[in-house]
Amino acid sequence: MNEKIVIHLTEIDDFPITSASELENFRIYFLGKKGVITALFAAMKEIPNEEKKAYGQDINLLKNKAEEKIESFKTVFEKNQNSGSTSIDTSMPIELNSGSRHPISVVQNRIYSIFEKIGFTVALGPEIEDDWHVFSALNFPEEHPARDMQDTFFIESNPDVVLRTHTSSIQVRIMETTKPPIRVICPGRVFRNEAITARAHCIFHQVEGLYIDKNVTFADLKQTLLYFAQEMFGKETKIRLRPSYFPFTEPSAEMDISCDICGGKGCNICKNSGWVEILGCGMVDPAVLESCGIDSTVYTGYAFGLGIERMTQQVFKTKDIRMFFENDLRFIKQFESAF
Repeated sequence: MNEKIVIHLTEIDDFPITSASELENFRIYFLGKKGVITALFAAMKEIPNEEKKAYGQDINLLKNKAEEKIESFKTVFEKNQNSGSTSIDTSMPIELNSGSRHPISVVQNRIYSIFEKIGFTVALGPEIEDDWHVFSALNFPEEHPARDMQDTFFIESNPDVVLRTHTSSIQVRIMETTKPPIRVICPGRVFRNEAITARAHCIFHQVEGLYIDKNVTFADLKQTLLYFAQEMFGKETKIRLRPSYFPFTEPSAEMDISCDICGGKGCNICKNSGWVEILGCGMVDPAVLESCGIDSTVYTGYAFGLGIERMTQQVFKTKDIRMFFENDLRFIKQFESAF
């Protein structure tokens, strides 16, 4: 953790507050326009790119702690004001209600942790994209059905601008600007023009992975995915790869895992097959490498993509995907102990 942030965390604990005016001084010092937290955010431009994520998380931790202290003392002052008392009992215990992470965030963070252990870094990109990064650079022909209005949300004022349908667009941006070796995962929210049901939604989350280097093979892809499946679902988990087709990979495959709900015997979750499909994958098509400025005669690579909602359903045994988007506290509070 950044040394300055550690010092400020201690300051929050030690800052004396015995009156409303002192509480306001505390707020201005930490959360004001010229306060500590504003200055820390402004200093982010000086932080190395690989450290910015951790630095931002530390600032948010500091901000949350300051806000919690403000709210707790506000409660104390309001109680004393309502009771007509002018004194404050600073020894009085303060009741703080702990929150919980959304189940999507729980699973997403677990995925980050698994891939970071084997050298993958996290890359982010815009949700509003152009045709090149979403389709053309990824080998989608002009007549591909994914370009139809039935599948893609287009920005009406500009038909070349779309809401991204997959986070592969981030991979394109990385390949255009980074010299191999490349080893990244690309998480984010994606959008598809689909009917909302218990098994599908027009908004969902993906994590896609990309590894490009010399002499990368399909065997490397298989071992990476086996490692991920067993870390995510348990050491007894088995995988199988079935031939498939994606415009940007060749050869392509879809990966299933053995159903951990029925132990492979068959149930309604796995449609009585004993297997659950969780991701698509394959070797990056040489045409995609070349379109992004990477020499396909020197480098090879693999890519994979998985839906976080489907993964979360498997982890937490949730049957209706719509529950992840309704913000029902009765549902979300079930996951307080999930992290």
